[in-house]
Amino acid sequence: MNSNLTLLIPAKNEKESLPFVLKEIEKLKINCKILIVVEKSDKQTIKVIKKFKKKVLFQNKKGYGDALITGIKNVKTKFFCIFNADGSFDPRELNKMKKKIKLNGYDFVFASRYEKNCSSEDDTIITKIGNYFFTKLGYLLFNLKITDILYTFVLGKTLSVKKLNLNKEDFGFCVELPIKAKIKNMKISTSKSNERKRYSGKKKVNAFKDGFLILLAMLSLLKEK
Repeated sequence: MNSNLTLLIPAKNEKESLPFVLKEIEKLKINCKILIVVEKSDKQTIKVIKKFKKKVLFQNKKGYGDALITGIKNVKTKFFCIFNADGSFDPRELNKMKKKIKLNGYDFVFASRYEKNCSSEDDTIITKIGNYFFTKLGYLLFNLKITDILYTFVLGKTLSVKKLNLNKEDFGFCVELPIKAKIKNMKISTSKSNERKRYSGKKKVNAFKDGFLILLAMLSLLKEK
């Protein structure tokens, strides 16, 4: 059976964690296509991808947002999902996210770690405070009613995401996607999630530097309201 879902996996320096993620998806027999986006210089991660015979896309530039924009441009299926390469996202949550979109006609479903019966094993006090701040700011500035604005575990319609003209090449992408969806009056919702501790390696986010870039991204989007 052909899949109508593509998992879009940005994988910067994830040679340790990516095999765990790919093996888990195979073990759970999740019916999906997989696109992995890396920098050409990341030889170790590319070597891992070749072992699993998955499709790889190379970034022309650098940055988390650029990786996802590159991937989105190449998705051919009806649905897409941004899926981390570090093992923190639970693939067993994909089915309920996809069902929610299909049953209710949503354009996007954003996973949330901060609703009732949700959790995160990977959060720090700094990232939790930062996420609370940016989530509240999204509500105040854009009336964006999602509960976890920086958790980019998102499943949505491919046609919808391609209409957003996303262009933030850094972590500003995290807020650009939901804010532009809200500005364009697309139908969005949330889904309960439990984030796991990353399997291995180091976080790519610098809380203060990337937090500043996220703030700049939100302010720049005010002119599009």
